[in-house]
Amino acid sequence: MKSTHHTAPRARTLLATALAALLLTGTGCSSKAGSSGSTDDGADGIKTGPGVTGKTIRLGALTDLTGPYATLGKSIVQAQQMWADEVNARGGICDRRIEIVVKDHGYDVQKAVTAYADISADVVALPQVIGSPVMAALLDDIERDKVLTFPQAWAASLLDRDSVQVLGTTYDIDMIAAVDFLTRTKGLAKGDTIGHVYFEGDYGANALEGSKWAAKKAGLKVAGQKIKATDTDLSAQVSALRREGVKAILISAGPAQTASLVGVAASRGLKVPVVSSAPGYAPQLMKTPAAPALAAMLNVVSAVPAVSSDVAGVRKMVASYKKKYPGSLVDSGVLSGYNAAQVMGTDLKKACENGSLAREDVVKAHRSQSSVDVGLGSPQNFSDKARPASTSTYVHKPDPKAVGAAVNVENAHIAPGVNEYLTSRN
Repeated sequence: MKSTHHTAPRARTLLATALAALLLTGTGCSSKAGSSGSTDDGADGIKTGPGVTGKTIRLGALTDLTGPYATLGKSIVQAQQMWADEVNARGGICDRRIEIVVKDHGYDVQKAVTAYADISADVVALPQVIGSPVMAALLDDIERDKVLTFPQAWAASLLDRDSVQVLGTTYDIDMIAAVDFLTRTKGLAKGDTIGHVYFEGDYGANALEGSKWAAKKAGLKVAGQKIKATDTDLSAQVSALRREGVKAILISAGPAQTASLVGVAASRGLKVPVVSSAPGYAPQLMKTPAAPALAAMLNVVSAVPAVSSDVAGVRKMVASYKKKYPGSLVDSGVLSGYNAAQVMGTDLKKACENGSLAREDVVKAHRSQSSVDVGLGSPQNFSDKARPASTSTYVHKPDPKAVGAAVNVENAHIAPGVNEYLTSRN
């Protein structure tokens, strides 16, 4: 039912207030980096370098604990610290203790550049860097320094670099899967229009590239709405999409934007299916006024299963995380962070077996692996730097009663057209 002019502003105010409290509050966390590791061979014969000593392997995290992805950043930081504690309890890697240096950039590019300068001499690799704009600013430095980096950003522009590894799928692949999901399950037909609300920058641009390609193949039209990360009231965008007569909406933004889009659309009678990129959903949304609309209208496309899924590795991770952080929600960030840490551990172990923990040799160890399965989803291929590590996607839907407030709707599959799309890009 449409809301009246008198009730809509109040609903938006309540939603904005709830989102501000839930999503824009982070917990600061940092630790000081020590001196760089020697570039000589260690006493055990292992070649070392920056971030590595005879006793420690130091990793870095450039995260968002105070900006729009604060909840994601906190989850990733805690999950990766849990991994480090587990590894250290088993004796470390290469007989060395894992340390993680955490720097909060608050999704501010200049702060991230400064933070990288502060820690880059004292870490061997970066299992966490949040933000496509941040990665865009740091790419040249990361490649120059040969620091193996796993961004919590999935733009295709980050591919084809030795030292940077996008884990899982890229945003364009996810949106091809989203369009396929809509046409298969929601009755969209040739000639229909779908909306796509997307962040400016690499994240949104890459997602839009995928949706437009898939829409053209399916005979659909795309009505795009570009927004900024600071835009949290999407009333104007909903009005524009309603005028376009959209039959479904894609969103590639943050949780606050997803909640606003779905909540406002439902209140105005635009009750169409909405599919979000993975970074656009967080379990905290199910405690906001938008929760009923999200449960009714939203699906999420992701490279990893929902944390409520019955995958042995995921169940074990969830149990460990709940025990270690009893006051924290388990969300997709926990799985993303833990997966990245597990992959980093695999790389470091292989580098140790090869006799060198020097940065460039950690990168070589990573790139030598064509099928890595850490038990948290689909196997990944790291040997071709020009292609995504995986092309398989899951589809989730919100469920306030489930762990992580989401459940799997569809298990891992490669959407029709994905391989054709990737070939066309080469």
